[in-house]
Amino acid sequence: MKKYTFLFILATVLIVSCKSDKKNEKETEVAELTVLEKIANAHGFEKWNNLKELEFTFNVDRDTTHYERSWIWNTKTNNVTAISAMDTLSYNRKSVDSLSMKTDGGFINDKYWLLAPYNLVWDKDNFTYDQTTEAIAPISNAPMQKLTIIYGNEGGYTPGDAYDFYFGDDYVIKEWVFRKGNTPEPSTMTTWEDYMDVDGLKIARMHQNKDGSFKLYFTNIKAVTR
Repeated sequence: MKKYTFLFILATVLIVSCKSDKKNEKETEVAELTVLEKIANAHGFEKWNNLKELEFTFNVDRDTTHYERSWIWNTKTNNVTAISAMDTLSYNRKSVDSLSMKTDGGFINDKYWLLAPYNLVWDKDNFTYDQTTEAIAPISNAPMQKLTIIYGNEGGYTPGDAYDFYFGDDYVIKEWVFRKGNTPEPSTMTTWEDYMDVDGLKIARMHQNKDGSFKLYFTNIKAVTR
């Protein structure tokens, strides 16, 4: 009788153990992050919800010309203040109208340059993507991984556009290519460099082309946390 009791207990233990192993496997599968999430998190995305307000100045130097505009963005209410040499305009992104649409288009552009790694998570339902583990970055010619995203043909200010992100094993972006309308040839190609930590957000302040004739960079970056 004791022998059968022992065998019953052993079988029960094995069944429970197998179920536990399968449960752990499922939990591991659930915990596995996508490449989109890995890139976003490598740039501090997990700290985003701590942010209440973000200020930054968007600058472009092209040959001998300079252009800049500044933004104050309340990330909780979506109130935006645009400050340029010509004017100051405040609006809410939940109620963009004909008067604020052009300004909002500028904000989306500048914010995308600043926070593109986060848009990989925010916009994931609006684009398709493909990852290549072995690629050559176009500016440095260094071996890197490559992520290509292609936005859908409807919605947004620039539908159908494509971006190629180049990054290392740490998932931090080093270079990217913008292809308007998903054309084979690059529309813009720049570095991602001069990273700084802004309350946990990892932000690239400098983007420039291969010969340095075009520089897009950020100054006066300030974050207000809750």
